[in-house]
Amino acid sequence: MHVRPYHDADLDALVGVFTASVHGLGALHYTLEQRSAWAPHAADLDAWRQRLDPLETRLAMVGGTLAGFISWAANGQIEFLYVAPGYGRQGIASTLLQHAESALVAQGIHTFSTAASLVAQPFFARHGFHIVEEQRVERRGVTFRRYAMQKTLA
Repeated sequence: MHVRPYHDADLDALVGVFTASVHGLGALHYTLEQRSAWAPHAADLDAWRQRLDPLETRLAMVGGTLAGFISWAANGQIEFLYVAPGYGRQGIASTLLQHAESALVAQGIHTFSTAASLVAQPFFARHGFHIVEEQRVERRGVTFRRYAMQKTLA
C-alpha cells in the first residue's frame, strides 16, 4: 500500500469507495433507507467537489486500486475516513489516520475530532478518541445516530 494526495481525476473512484463502504460495511448498523440517504447511488459529483475542496485528502492505493481515503480540515476535524469493503482489517484506515494526525501535528494541531458512524466508532476508540456526545443527524429526511469523538495528543 502507498498513500498519495487526492487529485480531481480520483473523484469517481473516491465516491465509489464511499458508497460501497456505506452500503457494504454499514449494513449491520443502518437500514437500507438510512444508507441510501447517506450515500445515494447517483452521487452529486459537484457537491462532492465542493465538499472536498477545502479539505486535505489522502488516498491509500493497493496495486493501483483505491482501497481507502481520509479527508481532514485544517482545524483537526476528520471529515471522511472510508475503506473499500474488500480491504477492511488490513491496516489501511490506521495508516490513513496516522498520515492525517502527523500532518496536523506538523501544523501545530494536537486535538482531533470526528463524527463517527456506528461502524467507525470502535475504530476511533481503539485509536484514542473518546465519545463527546451521541448525536442524531438528518440526511435527506432520514435520521441517523452517530458519535462526536475527540482525541488530544500530549
